[in-house]
Amino acid sequence: MEVEIVALSRQGGRSYNEDVFGHWNDGHFVACLVADGAGGHGGGDVASATVRSSVLDAYSHAPTLDTSAMRALIEHANLAVVARQSESSALSSMRTTVVLAAIDIERNEMVWAHCGDSRAYLFRRGAIVARTKDHSLVQQLVSGGMLDDEGARLHPTRNVLLAALGSVDEPLDVAVCGPMPLEEGDAVLLCSDGLWEPLGDALLVETLRASPSPSAWLEMLEQKVKAHAKPGHDNYTALTLWAHDGDVLTHIIAPSVPAQVPTPDAAP
Repeated sequence: MEVEIVALSRQGGRSYNEDVFGHWNDGHFVACLVADGAGGHGGGDVASATVRSSVLDAYSHAPTLDTSAMRALIEHANLAVVARQSESSALSSMRTTVVLAAIDIERNEMVWAHCGDSRAYLFRRGAIVARTKDHSLVQQLVSGGMLDDEGARLHPTRNVLLAALGSVDEPLDVAVCGPMPLEEGDAVLLCSDGLWEPLGDALLVETLRASPSPSAWLEMLEQKVKAHAKPGHDNYTALTLWAHDGDVLTHIIAPSVPAQVPTPDAAP
C-alpha cells in the first residue's frame, strides 16, 4: 500500500497564518502533522513551526509506530516551545495545538497522537470510523452527555482549550491512538479547528463522497469554508492521506498568497 498526500493552508480572515503542516517519509514510514499556533504578536506561528521542526526531525531519526515514542515526540516538542518562550516577551505566552499521524505502509498500520483541538479523522468507504477527541471544555460537555457534536461546534465556549503545547506548569495531556489498520481506499484527514469548526463532520463526509481525488476534496473543502465561515474567521489547514496502490505522492495546493503557506520541510 502507498499513500497520496495533499495539503493546503490559508490565513482565512486573519492578518497572518499561525497554522503549519508538514510531512516526511522514507518509503516505509510516513509522518504527517498539523499544528495551530496561538499567542499573538507572531508567537503562534513560531510555536507551531517549532513543533513541526521538533517532531518531524526527531521522527526522521527513529521512525516507529510505538505509542510511547509518539507521546514522547510531542512531549519533547512541548519543551522546545517552552525553551523559545524566553527569547522575547512577544513569545512568552505562545501556545500551539498539534495532531500527528504516522503510518507503516508495509504493515498497513497507523498511529495518531494529538494535543488540543486540531483533529485527525479516518474515513473508510465514505464514513468516519475514527476521530480524535478534542482537549476542550465543550468536548467534556459532549463526553458528559450535555451536548452533541453539532451543539459543541456552535457553542460560545468552543475555543476554550484544556491542553496545548507551551507550558510545563501542568502535565501535558497527549492522547495517542493505535496501531489501527489502514485499508486500501481509506482517507485520513488532519486539520486545524479553522476547517472542521465551520463545516462539521457531516459536511466533511458529504464532500469526500463527492470527490474523485484528494486534491478535488481539499479544493471543495476550501470553497465550503469560504461559504460557511464568518468574516474574520480563523486560519484553516488540512492535510489528507489517501491509501492506494502506487507511489508515494505529495502535492501542496497552491496558496492565494504564496508567502502565507509554509512548505512541509521549512519553518516560516
